[in-house]
Amino acid sequence: MTTKSLHSDPEKRLVSLDALRGFDMFWITGGSYLVEVIARHSGASWLNPVVEQMEHVPWNGFHFYDLIFPLFMFISGVAIPFSLVSKLEKKVPKSSLAKKAVGRGLMLVLLGWVYNGVFSNGFENPRLPSVLGQIGLGYMFAALITIYTKDWKQRLVWLGSILLGIGILQLLVPVPGVGAGVLTPEGCINGYIDRALVPGRLHGGVFDPEGLLCIVSAVSVTLMGSLAGYILRHKKTGELQKVNILLLSGVSAIVVALLLSLFYPIIKACWTGSFNLLTSGIGFLLIALFYWIIDVKGWQKWSFFFRVIGMNSIFIYLFHRFIDTGRPTKLLLGWTTIFGDISELFLVAGEIMLVWLLLFYMFKKKIFLRV
Repeated sequence: MTTKSLHSDPEKRLVSLDALRGFDMFWITGGSYLVEVIARHSGASWLNPVVEQMEHVPWNGFHFYDLIFPLFMFISGVAIPFSLVSKLEKKVPKSSLAKKAVGRGLMLVLLGWVYNGVFSNGFENPRLPSVLGQIGLGYMFAALITIYTKDWKQRLVWLGSILLGIGILQLLVPVPGVGAGVLTPEGCINGYIDRALVPGRLHGGVFDPEGLLCIVSAVSVTLMGSLAGYILRHKKTGELQKVNILLLSGVSAIVVALLLSLFYPIIKACWTGSFNLLTSGIGFLLIALFYWIIDVKGWQKWSFFFRVIGMNSIFIYLFHRFIDTGRPTKLLLGWTTIFGDISELFLVAGEIMLVWLLLFYMFKKKIFLRV
């Protein structure tokens, strides 16, 4: 078990990375619902397109909410140079680092099974793929590639190979009875592989968005995040130059993704290469923005709310799964029903702040749960 309480100094970390991670987690821990409630009770029609962005697209296309998962994987990649590469430079044995990376990956797979309730019903028809499992395996493979390659050029070759390989499989390899390049829930090769090899039930019935091929494809997102981390860690590159390189990388990835989307659709559910490039491109732009504002300009106070969330991201993800935070919120703020329907806004905002105060307590006590 590698999950433990670490007592470390948060100020020694890359502040913008923690803030961006917290910004990302905020939306799935109440932020998106808060936007929906504000729109509903304010009657502001201009907020309707914003509310629409707080939901996944049914299949093809892209909404803001589709960014949250890949952005977390991208951020986990950004951290790789700061954790692994620094140890490689200190001559820490590669086997030792690889063992830790594999252990972390497998621990997240196990936590994903717990999150999915695999152990709750006698193992009857379990769902084995999970968000946490994909994050863990994505990090594990990206870390192993980092450990056993010499430089960023070799890692770039790995990245290109994964994207090209996924593209060939999804567009050119025929699915029996369907054909090649039929990117529908029933026709995509992701679902065909999952139905053939993954035991238990699949999230989408005929496919799983965290299935086997999705995991391999998503490794590319973590690898692209690691490239952003190399840029940020490079000591001979000036701060503004780093920002410019990140921005250029982000714009380039987005342009390529949009061009590919003309024949290779952007689909989160099967992690197409165009989707990976689009979300990673946005990841490059966001880390550039957060790094410039927080670490370069030194404007950090506004980000404290997000940093508190970002320092315990895995904890808060699991916490929301197992703890009913609505009940204590109603005990404390149930009186707001005197204001009528708008009391829902107080309850949603109150629930977010109640959980944040718990995270703040952990932050002050320097309790940071890691895997």
